[in-house]
Amino acid sequence: MERISFLKKSLKDLLGRQRLAVLATQDGMQPYGNLVAFAATRDLKYILFATSQATRKYSNILKNPRVAMVIDNRSNQEEDFQKAMAVTAVGIVRVVEEKGKRRYQRLYLSKHPYLKEFLLTPNCALLRMEVETYYIVSQFQEVTTLELEKK
Repeated sequence: MERISFLKKSLKDLLGRQRLAVLATQDGMQPYGNLVAFAATRDLKYILFATSQATRKYSNILKNPRVAMVIDNRSNQEEDFQKAMAVTAVGIVRVVEEKGKRRYQRLYLSKHPYLKEFLLTPNCALLRMEVETYYIVSQFQEVTTLELEKK
């Protein structure tokens, strides 16, 4: 139990500090990766990101809502091989509906206030990834799995 508490704290710290992640989607034929600005809920159950509805990632998500998102703290230094932490979150993405949207917008903008104009444009979609599993890699090869409880 102590290990799980430590993992959750480390994960919250990483998700709170980092601003960008790599989102992996798939169009049925091949994977596609994008940088996205993200924000996570305190309970770690959801990761939010925004995109224009005219993007390939949005189109891919409509076809296949299963995604992976990679967040890391690398500094591109040799010490990363021992000290860097990388997390892959796996789950399902849905467009945030009007009910509850303001709460998620506030959370997203608290981390990314400079994206307010973008977020509020009519063709921007706020998306919510329901995380099923986090795969946490630290000290180069130590992999830990943290599965979240389903609702």
